[in-house]
Amino acid sequence: MYGTVLLLHSLLRWLVLVAGLLAAARGISGWRSRRPWSLPDERAGFWFAMTLDLQFLLGLLLYGVLSPITTAAFQDFGGAMKDSVARFWAVEHAFGMLVAIALAHIGRSRIHKTGNDGKRHKLAAIVFTIALVVILASIPWPSLPHGRPLLRW
Repeated sequence: MYGTVLLLHSLLRWLVLVAGLLAAARGISGWRSRRPWSLPDERAGFWFAMTLDLQFLLGLLLYGVLSPITTAAFQDFGGAMKDSVARFWAVEHAFGMLVAIALAHIGRSRIHKTGNDGKRHKLAAIVFTIALVVILASIPWPSLPHGRPLLRW
């Protein structure tokens, strides 16, 4: 089961990144062009948040139940904090992704409460771009010591 969930989690990251890029791009382009907030703008933010939520559920399953890396880290948390790879998986990756999820959801909520289309686009541009940057910083890219392959089969 670990392998299957890890594969899904690895593949879903690409949908999250595409949805995040789309949501941020729609916010930026709408802000710059001063166009009205539209259903595609709303849907872009919705799909970004939804893919993040699904990714979170898979990640939570890996983090709390299936991953031998986090299981070992929890057995000796002090030792894990001294090891950069174990620390990344036990703390940094999870924390960064939780921050990104919170940003996306709080941003969507604030966008709904804002009546001005220009402010909606500006808020979407800022919040979705920051969430995307946090996600990009929290992904285990192959060149890093804790890196993973770009595509897992």
